[in-house]
Amino acid sequence: MVTINDIAKKAKVSKSTVSKVINNYSGVGDDTKEKVLKIMKENNYWPNSVARSLSTKKSYTIGIFGPQILNNFFFREVFEGIEAVMGDKGYDLLYFTNKQWDESWVDYSYKEKCENRNVDGVIMMGYGKVNIAQFDRLLKSDIPSVFIDLDLVGSNTSYVTSDNTGGARKAVEYLAELGHKKIAMIRGLNGFKVSTDRFVGFQQAIKALNLPYNSEWMFDGDYSMETGYQSMKRILNLDEKPTAVFAEDLIAIGAIKAIRQAGLNVPGDYSIIGFDSIEIGRHYHLTTIAQDQIGLGEAASKLLLNIINKKSFSPIILPTRLIIGETCRKV
Repeated sequence: MVTINDIAKKAKVSKSTVSKVINNYSGVGDDTKEKVLKIMKENNYWPNSVARSLSTKKSYTIGIFGPQILNNFFFREVFEGIEAVMGDKGYDLLYFTNKQWDESWVDYSYKEKCENRNVDGVIMMGYGKVNIAQFDRLLKSDIPSVFIDLDLVGSNTSYVTSDNTGGARKAVEYLAELGHKKIAMIRGLNGFKVSTDRFVGFQQAIKALNLPYNSEWMFDGDYSMETGYQSMKRILNLDEKPTAVFAEDLIAIGAIKAIRQAGLNVPGDYSIIGFDSIEIGRHYHLTTIAQDQIGLGEAASKLLLNIINKKSFSPIILPTRLIIGETCRKV
């Protein structure tokens, strides 16, 4: 079995130099570092994780909390971005279940779960502000944490999100350029930052463009195709109908289903514009406001590493862009 001493002898450097390379410490030249890493790779050597943890005081494990991440169209791609950055830095990912212990005498919060698994930091995604107190212990702890799409900050906490407000404005402005004046919006869950921000952007654009605002064209629901389907059926029964609908991608796909079932078509009878640019939406050639999901994961990871390594940090807002598909037309 190859040891750190064997690597040092083969590289003709000291054991401490090899240790510095393994733990990414400064004070080692690039040529020496490259040589040591090459020899480690050639000999299929990687330090014992327990020994590495003892020497660096790090577990090289990042925790991730999030409702239904692994089967969620949006967060699957965010997860890909996290893996790319953290994997390159030698970190493993630990996916926590979003369950608390059942015993009533046990108060087992996110903080306790992180401490129990000895993670170096945690990424939180898919949460709203409905029960914001659930994060109190985590925010007051010294555990580095980054939230995606939830604007919480603290001494060891920050967040990453997309420009949801600006993206919503882009959606309305594009529809207005096509001649649409009557625009409906199907919103996601109340209490979620992304839903609130997009509604604000929608309202800003409606006002700036002097377009009519009709409360009967505003619908709430969750982030599902069923919400889009049921909301669109209600739109089809209105006396005064909009000509275009703005909604998150999954909701938009549900709306398209309802339109087609009514014997109508998109974009001939209704124009539909989404928000997210998830994979399933591309199969519908959906016109949408694209977020950079992989970029969100990468940005969250880099931000978390800055917090872990005691570097300066601040919230990150990523831009969005319009992708023109086949679900909108001029009127």
